[in-house]
Amino acid sequence: MPSLIFRKGLDLKDAVAGMLAENYHSDVIDRIKEADYRYEAGRLTVHLAREFGFCYGVDRAVDYAYQTRRRFPNRRVYLTGEIIHNPHVNEKLRAMGIRFLSDPSDPIDHLRPADVVILPAFGVTTSLLQHLDRIGCTLIDTTCGSVLNVWKNVRRYAEGGYTSIIHGKVWHEETQATASQAVAYGGRYLVVFDGAETDVVCAYIRSGGNRDAFLARFASAASAGFDPARDLQRIGLANQTTMLMSESLAVGELLRAAMIDRWGESALASHYQAFDTICSATQDRQDAVVTLLQEHPIDLMVVIGGYNSSNTANLARMCAQAHPTYHVAEPDCLVSSDEIRHRPVGSKVEIVSKGWLPPAGPVRVGLTSGASTPDNLVGAVVAKLEAFCG
Repeated sequence: MPSLIFRKGLDLKDAVAGMLAENYHSDVIDRIKEADYRYEAGRLTVHLAREFGFCYGVDRAVDYAYQTRRRFPNRRVYLTGEIIHNPHVNEKLRAMGIRFLSDPSDPIDHLRPADVVILPAFGVTTSLLQHLDRIGCTLIDTTCGSVLNVWKNVRRYAEGGYTSIIHGKVWHEETQATASQAVAYGGRYLVVFDGAETDVVCAYIRSGGNRDAFLARFASAASAGFDPARDLQRIGLANQTTMLMSESLAVGELLRAAMIDRWGESALASHYQAFDTICSATQDRQDAVVTLLQEHPIDLMVVIGGYNSSNTANLARMCAQAHPTYHVAEPDCLVSSDEIRHRPVGSKVEIVSKGWLPPAGPVRVGLTSGASTPDNLVGAVVAKLEAFCG
């Protein structure tokens, strides 16, 4: 029996609103917003980015998860994996009795038709969705609308005979889900991470090359049976929604220029397509950081969000180009006025740094958070900064 799928909530928004506010709201952040996104206490001044924290898609996904637990109190409720890339939020869901199929103790073959499965904000692969449908579980689909927009264009490429070139991280759940959409509709895909990988693709478009070396380079990033000589003749651009907009646009320009060199300007439309799939919430947070750095003199930036959050990592990258920047996963990473645990830009490991706050004199801190970070964590960081600055 096919699964019952809920895609627009479970009519319990008001019933869970109080619990959501208790878990994630911050009076401190409300006051900072009312004070023109500025907070002063003694020698401390905090400048908060005007767009930060939970985006609409994340807020909706978390809301649906809380509604699900309320609607099905006596049934087993699962998430396919992290609902969003924030450990604080995921632990709250675990505490409510929601189980994770990504945990070794809850493998997917334990699922039964009576179980309820929540699909995360960044979506799932078509193969996983089909598997869950065969089991007959009740599904709660929280896939973000911005992700669905990317999928729509990838399907359009596939149906038109275009290969989807996806600017993203091949290991990221969203990119894997997007790639699966291309295959499901009879198309092909290739994932490029950055300008260097795009240059390799562009070189092959212009003049061909060593097929085996190309396939080895993109072994885990291309659809099965990928043939660069055939599959790079007609391409369409897509992206993981949490990538830097400037980099996605640059990837598109590189590919467009290569296709013009190969096929000529007059034939471009039949060989290259690109639609706007930039997530507005991601871009708003990036723009807000740029504005903060331009308008306010600061000594350092603190960026809050999960270390596996792509959009948070990109915010940290932007800030680090201008000021000392500390990407922290949670408020407890601010250990003392001398010591902080953080993940440096470009690193995969958390480190401890000393002397991160000036010991005397005025301290001007820029503050932002990724789209998966609730207000209460941002407020807790402000409180720690105030305590450290006396």
